[in-house]
Amino acid sequence: MNINKPSNDFNEVVKGRRSVKVYDPKVKISREEMEEIIMEATLAPSSVNMQPWRFLIIDSPEAKAKLAPLARFNQEQVETSAAVIAIFGDLKADENVDHIYEQMVAHGYMPQDVKDMQLGKIKAYYDNMPHQVNLETALIDAGLVTMQLMLVARAHGYETNPIGGYEKDQIADVFGIDKERHAPVMLLSIGKGTKEGYPSYRLPFEKIAQFR
Repeated sequence: MNINKPSNDFNEVVKGRRSVKVYDPKVKISREEMEEIIMEATLAPSSVNMQPWRFLIIDSPEAKAKLAPLARFNQEQVETSAAVIAIFGDLKADENVDHIYEQMVAHGYMPQDVKDMQLGKIKAYYDNMPHQVNLETALIDAGLVTMQLMLVARAHGYETNPIGGYEKDQIADVFGIDKERHAPVMLLSIGKGTKEGYPSYRLPFEKIAQFR
């Protein structure tokens, strides 16, 4: 199977996804296509549609050089991938609530009276939300978009590898990002794989689920 072949076959995209750690460094992803991939991924759901995910797309040699010391044991992914995407959760995502819901009305997705009712409830909810709940919500939503990003990338003919082992406490400072506002979630390498990822065992249904 050609792991670099674009696919619209859902089963092939999902069942063929692997964590690929070695890429062809000669293959780049245009910024136009990267924007398309990111925007398709953001069709993922989020709590009250706040879309708290934020992406830092590290694709230039200079930015990769800054990332490399933070990437611990993932140097090969940084060096050979077309890009490494740093995903953050925005802890002030509710600042966009007026714009989001105004656009919902403008696009005909929601009537004005429903928007007015929901806005009041959402603003009151965020005003009283404990920090830990806000953080957990942002991390969950960012996790949803990251999984969708991996699948979208594969549908475009690219492979990915999610990376949790990096200097999360330093990445915001290194790239000049507000670390009080942006919670690091993970890194995601993306590019044309040169090796197929290894298949891995999954626990059987009876080990992970039950009917009641």
